Amino acid sequence: MKNKNKELLEFFSRTIEEVFSMEEFKKKLESGKQLKIKYGVDVTAPTLHIGHAVNLWMLRAMQDMGHKIQFLIGDFTTQIGDPTGKSKTRPMISKEEIDSNTETFINSVKSVLRFDDPNLIEIRRNSEWYDKIGVAEFLKLLSLVTHSKLISRDMFKKRIKESQDIYMHEMLYPVLQGYDSVMLESDLTIVGTDQLFNEMLGRIYQEKFGQSPQVVITTKLTPGIDGKEKQSKSIGNYIGLAHSPKDKFGRAMSIPDNLIIPYLEVYTTVPLDEIKILKKNLSKDPMSAKKYLAEKIVERYHGSEVASQERKWFEDTFSSKNVPDDIKVIEDSSLATVFDAMLLYFKNEKTNSDIRRLFSQNAVSQNGNKITDIKTSVFDGDLIKVGKRDWFKVKK
Repeated sequence: MKNKNKELLEFFSRTIEEVFSMEEFKKKLESGKQLKIKYGVDVTAPTLHIGHAVNLWMLRAMQDMGHKIQFLIGDFTTQIGDPTGKSKTRPMISKEEIDSNTETFINSVKSVLRFDDPNLIEIRRNSEWYDKIGVAEFLKLLSLVTHSKLISRDMFKKRIKESQDIYMHEMLYPVLQGYDSVMLESDLTIVGTDQLFNEMLGRIYQEKFGQSPQVVITTKLTPGIDGKEKQSKSIGNYIGLAHSPKDKFGRAMSIPDNLIIPYLEVYTTVPLDEIKILKKNLSKDPMSAKKYLAEKIVERYHGSEVASQERKWFEDTFSSKNVPDDIKVIEDSSLATVFDAMLLYFKNEKTNSDIRRLFSQNAVSQNGNKITDIKTSVFDGDLIKVGKRDWFKVKK
């Protein structure tokens, strides 16, 4: 067991940002009891990407050691909306939309977590307790935390500084998320750094209720495939769990060279010693390193055989034999979408309507992936093919 715990900690070290606290975590692992790990999600947006999966793979490792994941659907709190990182109040969404998003979310999570053994996972909803809680009980809950504590949250301080409104339901969100940990009696939770305040409040509440406080682990955050903001569906700079192997490979190939090593460390299981060697030789052949990264990302979700096939397809498609030597480069730092780039490429040759029609006719490919959405984001280094004869590369 000690060796397994050591291996687990080594695996976690690749993606851990902070632990509160490591000493407590080691004691819980050494206790020999089955730990309960809280994995709480608000299902405002059901699209998951490999950034979300960092935490999922850590949870999967805990499952493989016999520990139980408490998959908590925040169906009650989703109706409120977590104000994390938001300068404006989030709109509330309907119960019907929450139910639909939940189903999509669970199907995506199944690509990593084990659902074959009820002893290793249970699905809960926080409406189980919040639909039943009375006013008197809720007021008692509020009496256990101070206003100064809640207002110390970074985004609240930012709003106050900018004279932005803070609504009471937003201020109470951390209380609700924190109390979830009490109801689940969780031993551990693994979250992004943006959820640290809420989960540390969970520790406080657990202690108030006489429970052993949960260990809180936060994980590293990397930029999206555009090398700028974190991965987001709204921006389009992400590699989705639901993306096909071909899409995953193609999107990984669009990242800037400076992200190859961080992506290998965080999003693959390539040994760190091997990554160090790759890092030393990166400047000599970044393209080979990037193809290796893309292959390893696909391999993690779809297996080595599929990953190998996708690499071969990419190399065959984009070899010097198939890509024109005199390929045109469209250079504009303000380009946001493939549609914008095509407007420049076909300047004075095709109308906006003509270009829209090319998308609807499945005539447009981005790094080998067919695209039909005119709002598809474009990134530096993207290779765009239109029909059989038109090729161009994007430089931003």
